[in-house]
Amino acid sequence: MPALTSRQNTFAALRFGRLAAMGTIAALLLIAGVWASWGTAQHVMLTKGRERGTMTVTRCADDRCTGPYRPTSEGYTPRDRVVLDSEVAVEKGRTYTVAVKPGSDEVVRTGPGGLLYAWVPLGGALLLASMVVAGGLRLTRLAWALGGAGLTLVTAAFVAL
Repeated sequence: MPALTSRQNTFAALRFGRLAAMGTIAALLLIAGVWASWGTAQHVMLTKGRERGTMTVTRCADDRCTGPYRPTSEGYTPRDRVVLDSEVAVEKGRTYTVAVKPGSDEVVRTGPGGLLYAWVPLGGALLLASMVVAGGLRLTRLAWALGGAGLTLVTAAFVAL
């Protein structure tokens, strides 16, 4: 009988270790997704008191697009050149609504497309975390929910841009 109890205790300890490790990994993936998204999302979501306006794309090279900026917020002056990350699906000659990152000449797209694009890293983290939750934690319903949310977010960003 003592051998059976020892074996059960070992199994319980290993199961707890697996659950703790996989839960930690899933949580870290989600935290990293939020952290990666927040760098851009804060400028898109928290626009009160920030410089906002429009940018007309005149040139794209080296994963960056540049063009003149016209503010729509009061108290700011137009700029001859601001920089937008060209991975945001922009076309030369088009005008986009943007928000300026404080203390720089970098801008981020605003509106639904910019908001969804800002949260794409979280969508990827949700997809990765769903695999960890399904395989490591064996919580299939939660894994489907996480994966579905991630896929929806990434797809919506793709469609919006």
